[in-house]
Amino acid sequence: MTSPVRTERHDDVLVIVSDNPPVNALGAAVRQGLKDGVEEGLADDAVKAIVIRCDGRTFHAGADITEFGKPPQGPNLPETLDAMEASSKPVVAAIHGTALGGGLEVALSCHYRVAVPSAKLGLPEVNLGLLPGAGGTQRLPRVVGVEKALDMIVFGKPIGAKEAEAIGLVDKLADEDALAETAIAFAKEMAKKDSHPATSARTDKLPDATEVEQIFEDFKQKNHRKIRGFDAPAANIRCIHAAATLPFEEGIKVEREEFMKLMQGDQSKAQRHLFFAERQAAKIDDVPKDTPLIPVKKVGIIGAGTMGGGIAMNFLSAGIPVTMLEMKQEALDRGTGVMQKNYAGNVKRGRMSEEQAKAAMDRLSTTLDYADLADCDLVIEAVFESMDVKKDVFGKLDAHVKDGAILASNTSYLNVDEIAQATKRPGYVLGMHFFSPANVMKLLEVVRGAETRGDVLATVMALSKKIGKVAVVAGVCHGFIGNRMLSPRQREANKLILEGAKPWDIDRVHQEFGMPMGPFQMADLAGLDIGWHRDPNRIESLRDELCAMDRRGQKTGAGFYDYDENRRGTPSQDVEDLIRKWADKEGVEQREISDEQIRERTIYTMVNEGALILEEGMAQRASDIDVVWVYGYGWPRYRGGPMFWADLEGLDTIVGGLEKHADKMPELKMSALLKDKAAKGETFN
Repeated sequence: MTSPVRTERHDDVLVIVSDNPPVNALGAAVRQGLKDGVEEGLADDAVKAIVIRCDGRTFHAGADITEFGKPPQGPNLPETLDAMEASSKPVVAAIHGTALGGGLEVALSCHYRVAVPSAKLGLPEVNLGLLPGAGGTQRLPRVVGVEKALDMIVFGKPIGAKEAEAIGLVDKLADEDALAETAIAFAKEMAKKDSHPATSARTDKLPDATEVEQIFEDFKQKNHRKIRGFDAPAANIRCIHAAATLPFEEGIKVEREEFMKLMQGDQSKAQRHLFFAERQAAKIDDVPKDTPLIPVKKVGIIGAGTMGGGIAMNFLSAGIPVTMLEMKQEALDRGTGVMQKNYAGNVKRGRMSEEQAKAAMDRLSTTLDYADLADCDLVIEAVFESMDVKKDVFGKLDAHVKDGAILASNTSYLNVDEIAQATKRPGYVLGMHFFSPANVMKLLEVVRGAETRGDVLATVMALSKKIGKVAVVAGVCHGFIGNRMLSPRQREANKLILEGAKPWDIDRVHQEFGMPMGPFQMADLAGLDIGWHRDPNRIESLRDELCAMDRRGQKTGAGFYDYDENRRGTPSQDVEDLIRKWADKEGVEQREISDEQIRERTIYTMVNEGALILEEGMAQRASDIDVVWVYGYGWPRYRGGPMFWADLEGLDTIVGGLEKHADKMPELKMSALLKDKAAKGETFN
């Protein structure tokens, strides 16, 4: 087999070139080629310096993910990099595109680094529940200092080449179209030096022993909430601490131990599962990959409220013009004002420049007339969640918008097939369920109607990626994937408080599990009056009574919790008394309820609903359900999503837990798929 690595001579400089599309991943053949190339350069007296660069669109962008889970093949990356670093001749990395993970570890093992200004450098392994396992945790602190290394490694966010130059990670910037020439010239210059200190031998950027503990204590305190629950950030911190306090060889041992612990742990398995699940979710099983897409050059949005404005921002920021329609001018003015404010916030936080924000808003036009949407290629409706209202909107769109345009509803529950029948083009209708705030949340449920055409679905899935969303295909059912699975959790939580569990205990169990908030905290945040009939004299449930008392959630200062002026919630004695009253009224005997029972009745029921969704073909695959819950509902990444977590928990354990409480859950329809897989010892993923 031809090696993906070749060598070229440029006078007295040997250039080692990798060409392993698409991202020059560091597979076994590339590692061998790099090792052989360095040995060739060292064996030839005429070679005074070595340059390592890549063909194609990027420098080495990380490990070869096709090798994950397979038996290791030599040489491994650490031994390749150690050989490179030990070179008596200067080794220069020439970086373009991205030097990520193992790619940056290659560059760190070189004596010098040259990069083009557009390059990005980083160690994102923490996002897979891992740490840089080829010396990255030990070499980076020696090059950029401990504080910057903590920031880059623990959060895994890449930095630009200009910042990398400012902190000493890049030695020289090259013009975008002159990287190879600049790196070769730089290597010749460096060859004139007497010595080239190995990164592993450097101590000039490491802090004084008296400062070390304070630096780490401050970092942990400041970032406690961001990294809570995750194993990998803590392991990365331990490794960087070793770099700051131990000789390189001992620090490498710590890195290896911590890496192996993470690699074999459930959290990394979960995060690696999500990495592949996200990519898999973009695929539509029964639509050919080469299906021609419908060009989308202009988008219409119906509704300038919170959702409509947020949805519009996604397209405007991606360079796609938007026409926004409302019934009244005041609503348009209010909506565009909120969008301006959101863009100003993005500029303030450094997420975009003032020019970019202005350009985005300049792409927006507003109207009160459906005729102005005639030339749109896609129109998304984001109006009140009422079937009658939505059908009326789609009837008008059908009459005004050109043939061949896609019509989408942002409904979160309603039947997309019924909406489609309000038009003469049901094949061009689907659901695009954005999550609030729509300009921030990454998840998009793309709801495929019974008649939705393949090219329409493929176009919207491709467009989702362009606007920075993680899209998942869902079938038409009440609540689609995410909200449908939320229903049994909310139902059981509401029953459990009548049976004796406190709302704050149920919320605590969910937060300890890793969710950002529990069912009652979420209800208070959303507003208890969502879907309320609004008649304070008609009290048919606990929620009716809370709303009638003006305990409608955070916005009124009280819901299930009492809230202070900063919206901090505390348990409410009034609510406890009210729950007891409703339990008596409904003849429910209150008792002690364990955390285990709360988990079984609120989390296990979600897994069962997910299994029903798969059984009915409402999701293409179990991993799609995991993507929905991680990106849309804050399911902890380190648990991999409900279906992956159920696999780890054991499907027989899930079934046993549900059957144990069958008498308390008469509404529960047990999934035959779940029971069958449990009986056979199978998993969803």
